[in-house]
Amino acid sequence: MAVLTEEQTMLRDAAKGWTQDSAPVGALRKLRDEGSKQPFDPKTWAEMGEMGWAGVIVPEEYGGSAFGHLGLGLILEETGRNLVASPLLSTAMVAASALNLGGSEAQKAECLAKIATGEAVATLAVDEASHHAPLATALLATRSGDGFVLNGTKTFVIDGDVADLLVVVARTSGKPGQAEGLTLFLVPGDTPGVVRTHLALADSRGAARIAFDGVELRADAVLGEVDKGWAVLEPTLDRAYAGLAAEMLGSATAAFEITLEYLKTRTQFGQVIGTFQSLQHRAAKMFTDLETTRSCVEAALEAADAGTDTRLLASLAKAKASELVHLVSNEMVQMHGGIGMTDAHDAGLYLKRARVTEALFGSASFHRDRYARLSGY
Repeated sequence: MAVLTEEQTMLRDAAKGWTQDSAPVGALRKLRDEGSKQPFDPKTWAEMGEMGWAGVIVPEEYGGSAFGHLGLGLILEETGRNLVASPLLSTAMVAASALNLGGSEAQKAECLAKIATGEAVATLAVDEASHHAPLATALLATRSGDGFVLNGTKTFVIDGDVADLLVVVARTSGKPGQAEGLTLFLVPGDTPGVVRTHLALADSRGAARIAFDGVELRADAVLGEVDKGWAVLEPTLDRAYAGLAAEMLGSATAAFEITLEYLKTRTQFGQVIGTFQSLQHRAAKMFTDLETTRSCVEAALEAADAGTDTRLLASLAKAKASELVHLVSNEMVQMHGGIGMTDAHDAGLYLKRARVTEALFGSASFHRDRYARLSGY
C-alpha cells in the first residue's frame, strides 16, 4: 500500500470528518425518499467545491490544487463509505482528466477553472448500450463547413441529466469496434438538439440517456485531435476506472466495518455470533480482499500521478473492486439476517450501490478480459 504524505493524510482525515458530519448515509436515503430525480444535493456539491475537492487534479494555473489522483482517490474512498451522492467522480476525476490530457489552453482556461470551483458539473458521454464498450461508439460526427454535426444517442451517462458540460465520444471515421476514427467533443448541456432523459438507477442516484439530434458544433469544440480521440479517451477511462474503484473500496470498507460490529454484538443461542468459526472465516476473507484491493487501487492512482502506463493497473483495480464490493455487500445482508433484508437498515443501500458500480465503466469480466488482452493473451 502507498505510504501517505502528511498532506494526503490530512486530506483523507478532513474528508472522513466532513462526510460523517455533513453527508451521512441518511442523506442518500432522504434524496431517494424525496423523489426529486436529482442525482445529488446541490448544497452538498457546493460545499465540496468550497473545500477545493473539485479541483484536486486541476493544475494551479487553472484554479486547482494539483494534489494528484491519489489525493482525489482518498476523497472518493471517504465519500464511498457514506454513499455520498455527488458529481465528484464524473466531474473532478473523469471530465477533468479528459481536459488535462487533451484540452487546448483555451479549453483548459475556460472549463477547468469552472470545474475547480464546483461551478460546473461535467461528465463523459461514452457508452451507447447497457454494457461498457467504448470502441463500439457509433454516434456520428459529420463535417459541416468548419464544424461538425452530431447525431446519435448515449446512455447511462452519470450525472448527465444535470451536467453543464458533456465530453462526448463520437465517430468521425472508421467503423464501430475501431479505435481509429474516434473524436472527443466538448458540448454544453444546453446546446440545441441535446435531449436528455432521466434514468432511475437501482441505487437511487441518477443517470441519463442523451440524444444528439443534429447538434451543430464549431471546430473549437474538438477535444484533442480529429480521429485520434482514443489517445485521450483511453487514459481518461483508466482514471475513471481507478477513481470509481476507490469509491467502491470505501463502500466495501464501510459495509465490512458495520458488519464486523454487528458480529461483535449480536447474540444467538446464548453466544456472540462473532465467536462462530464459520463467520470468522468469512470475515477474514473479506478483510484480506479489502487489503489486496486497496493495494491495487492505490497503485493505479499512483501510476496516473507518475504519468506511466495506467492500463493494466486501472483494469486490475476495477476488477478487484467489483469482486470485492459484490462479496461484501452480499455478506452484509446475509450476516445481518432478517434486519438486513429490510429497508430500515442501510445494508440494502450498500448492496444496491454495489450493483450499480459493478456495472459502471465495465464489469469485472470486462476488465479481466482487457487485462488479459493487454498482457498478450
